[in-house]
Amino acid sequence: MSLVRILRPLRNLWGRFEIALAEVAKFGTVGAAAAVVDIAGSNLLRFGVGMEPLTSKSISVTVAATVAFLGNRFWTWRHRARHSLAREYLLYFALNAVGLAIALAVVGFTYYVLRLHGPLAYNLSANVVGLGLGTLFRFWSYQKWVFLPPGLPPVDPHTGLPVPAEPRPASGPGSRPGAEPERAGSGSQG
Repeated sequence: MSLVRILRPLRNLWGRFEIALAEVAKFGTVGAAAAVVDIAGSNLLRFGVGMEPLTSKSISVTVAATVAFLGNRFWTWRHRARHSLAREYLLYFALNAVGLAIALAVVGFTYYVLRLHGPLAYNLSANVVGLGLGTLFRFWSYQKWVFLPPGLPPVDPHTGLPVPAEPRPASGPGSRPGAEPERAGSGSQG
C-alpha cells in the first residue's frame, strides 16, 4: 500500500473540513455584524425610544436579518447553488421568523412571566440566550434549505426533501422519444 493511497483520503477529509471551517468563520463574522445591529438596535428602541420589549426586538431582528442575508448570500455561501434572489430571500426570512420566535419566547418569558424588566435582564434574555439559540437554529437551517451545496438538487421548502430532477430524453442514433436508455447487462443475449 503506497503512502499516496493512505494520504489521499486524509487530504479529501481535510478539504471538506477546511470548507466547513471557512463557512463557520464567515458565518460568524457576518453574524457578529448582524448581532451588533440587533443588540444596538433593540437597546436603542427599547431604552432610547421606549418601545415595548417584543416590538423593539422584532424590529431589530428584521434589520439585522437583512444585513445577515446580504453577507451570507454574497460572501459566506457565495459558492453554493443559486436560486432566484426572491426565493432565497423569502425562505431566508421564513427561517429567520422561527429564529425570531425563539428569541421572543425567551424575552417574553423573562419580561412577562419572571417580571424582570431591567436592562440587564432584557439583554441577557434577548441578546444572549435568545440570540444564541436563534443563531444555532439559523446556521443549521440556512445550510439545509437556503444556501445549498453545489451540485445538489433543489429542496422543496415545504417538505425539506429534494425536488426530483426532470427525466432527460435519450439522444443519439436509434433512440426514440420517451424510451428508457438501455442499462448495461440488460437486453437479450442470444
